Amino acid sequence: MEQTNITMTAAELKEFEAYKAAKAAQQAKEERKKNLNTYNAMIDEQVNETIPELQSVSEQLSMVKKAVFDNFQSLLDMKKDVMKITKDGQRSHTFTNSDGNSRIILGYHVLDNYKDTVQDGIDMVKEYITSLAESDETKSLVDMVLKLLSKDQKGNLKASRVLQLRQIAEKVNNEKFTEGVEIIMNSYAPTPSKKFIQAFAKNDKDEWEVIPLSLTDAK
Repeated sequence: MEQTNITMTAAELKEFEAYKAAKAAQQAKEERKKNLNTYNAMIDEQVNETIPELQSVSEQLSMVKKAVFDNFQSLLDMKKDVMKITKDGQRSHTFTNSDGNSRIILGYHVLDNYKDTVQDGIDMVKEYITSLAESDETKSLVDMVLKLLSKDQKGNLKASRVLQLRQIAEKVNNEKFTEGVEIIMNSYAPTPSKKFIQAFAKNDKDEWEVIPLSLTDAK
């Protein structure tokens, strides 16, 4: 069969090249769309498979956590009796086995919280501080105290900063300042937060190793 040679003008060749480029771009676009659909389908499959597994793990951890606290409650009660503890302000308790190779710490976190009267104390402290004459020495004190009185994102003072305030009040020895700090301290009403469990076991080098109890800590 005889091969036929097709002759194109420059304009026709340019138009043909543009057609091929447009067709290739369209094919690439369709391929990307196809791959994106496949990707999204795989995401759906993996997420839908994984969430129930993680929910199951979370439920098991909650059950185990409750069981551990329930099981150790009798030991905590016995500890109070044996140690003759009448008022227990302890936030965590450590239990180590007789072999000294396993340890469990049970406790709870505390959120800084204050009664409404805290604002009265803050106002008294600010009133005294802002009344000071502006000198390099007093300006430094004013800046420091106002920083200690600044609240966190939840609108509470940090207990550690209040302790620093008391130390400053003792040095300044001003009646109004001292009274304001005392009102702040007496307004402190910490709120117990989430309970926690920490577990440790000694390795073959006789070193304590944390037993990871969260997906973040798990190896």
